[in-house]
Amino acid sequence: MNHSRIRNFNYNRRSTWPVRVGHVEIGGENPIRLQSMTSTSTMDSEGSVAQIRRIVDAGGEIVRLTAQGVREAENLADISSRLRAGGINTPLVADIHFNPRAAFAAASRVEKVRINPGNFVDPGRVFKKIDYTDEEYAAEIVKIEEGLVPLLDICREHSTALRIGVNHGSLSDRIMSRYGDTPAGMVESALEFLRVCLRHDFRDVVISIKASNVGVMVETVRRLVAAMDAEDMHFPLHLGVTEAGDAEDGRIKSAVGIGSLLADGIGDTIRVSLSEEPEFEIPVARAISGFITGLAAGKEVKSQPVPESYNEFSPLRRSSVWSTRQPVVVGLDMKPSDLADAITALAEDGLSDGLREELAADSSRLLILDSKDENAIGHIRSFMFAMMNSGLTNPVIIRRDYSGLSEDNLIIAASIELGSVLLAGFADGLWIESGDMSRERLNEISLAILQATRLRISKTEFISCPGCGRTLYDLQSTLRDIKAATSHLKGLKIGVMGCIVNGPGEMADADYGYVGAAAGKISLYKGKECIEKNIPAADAIERLVALIKENGDWTDKED
Repeated sequence: MNHSRIRNFNYNRRSTWPVRVGHVEIGGENPIRLQSMTSTSTMDSEGSVAQIRRIVDAGGEIVRLTAQGVREAENLADISSRLRAGGINTPLVADIHFNPRAAFAAASRVEKVRINPGNFVDPGRVFKKIDYTDEEYAAEIVKIEEGLVPLLDICREHSTALRIGVNHGSLSDRIMSRYGDTPAGMVESALEFLRVCLRHDFRDVVISIKASNVGVMVETVRRLVAAMDAEDMHFPLHLGVTEAGDAEDGRIKSAVGIGSLLADGIGDTIRVSLSEEPEFEIPVARAISGFITGLAAGKEVKSQPVPESYNEFSPLRRSSVWSTRQPVVVGLDMKPSDLADAITALAEDGLSDGLREELAADSSRLLILDSKDENAIGHIRSFMFAMMNSGLTNPVIIRRDYSGLSEDNLIIAASIELGSVLLAGFADGLWIESGDMSRERLNEISLAILQATRLRISKTEFISCPGCGRTLYDLQSTLRDIKAATSHLKGLKIGVMGCIVNGPGEMADADYGYVGAAAGKISLYKGKECIEKNIPAADAIERLVALIKENGDWTDKED
């Protein structure tokens, strides 16, 4: 066993350089900052100001607005002045895609500018150039520096911060040619821009690196942190799961992804992306950050060597008798025979010699692992590493009792704790208890957490963006109608995207996609292929259903 890597499971925030965004500071010793984004047109000053006020009233500390072009970027000054006149000093962020000129215009008018490395200097993906020589690749890197430095100069002049925001679905053709659509490609896409920033002594940078697939998002951020550490970079991180959807599923996906990273001390500011009114995102973000803050109250967790075979970036499900024969189980799956001879242990008590011998005597004997500590995540991880280092392959069910929590808070707590454990590959089963909720309801929540981690699919997954000023149709009502028509299609992934910036790229692993193409027009996708372009929005859902049927993926609803 290689014991050269020791893992500390106590809650500690990653050390980062502080970045000032207006009067709000991100990173350093500052608390986790809560953000949202408007869904109004940026040319609608009155509507944008009203929505920003609602976000701020809900507790939002930073607000982002889209700026598709110079006209929208310039109008940010009017929105800002109206807010300031009304006593609201919340920092504003301009969201830029494809248009460096809009970034230059916005940098003197707002407190932060977000650019996407996939389309700031590189053109949008055209999938034509698939092979770059070393000389061509190096020339493209030079173009990045030439394109980015003028923006850095404007930001420096106006004390404007920069966010370098990588999206899984919008990597450049150049990155795709070397790395493919992978976490490694996403990390390199960010690093190329960060290296330019440091060469020009510009550190007022926050990074985000997002995906709609929770596992990809968590793995990529962890790889980015390791890569930055290797290059002595300590930029603060913004976390979010893109296109998380709406309602309970959107909240669970966000809590699993964001919470798993925050529990590792990674993350300085967060946004929960829901296909709902933006002010509804803030209470969810506050609940996630509040739960994470509570981890520090837990008792000391024993450090453990990292098992030799364990991949901390993308761990596989731990080998056990159960892992080879069935998916991760939930409460109502369990039979009395499964539990009859089970051993129960508290993670914070550690793996004693006696318990180790008892488990080693019969590798098929089930262990029900519980925790009563505030930092249950840390204690469970420590215990599971100890089991793996001891060569124990017994099946393990993670049990947590959330009695006394409201349903909303239970969902957040269970998603963070159990989602983190699932992504770490440790659980063969989940057992949620609460004296305040039915067994059936707890089972639904357990299955939704498993769906968010994609370890067990039990229903349709909707990958839908939150909407912004680029959205070309009424996203919220359309999503409701699409769900009404297709939510019985167990196992299908359906993307619902407001415009071409997030779709089709961010729904790249969806089975079918519904994407705003122009005002009143929709394009439909099968995987990454556009099947129907610019069809009338009034006909689009019916045509989506027909497309699913044509490809043999349709089943009728059960009565």
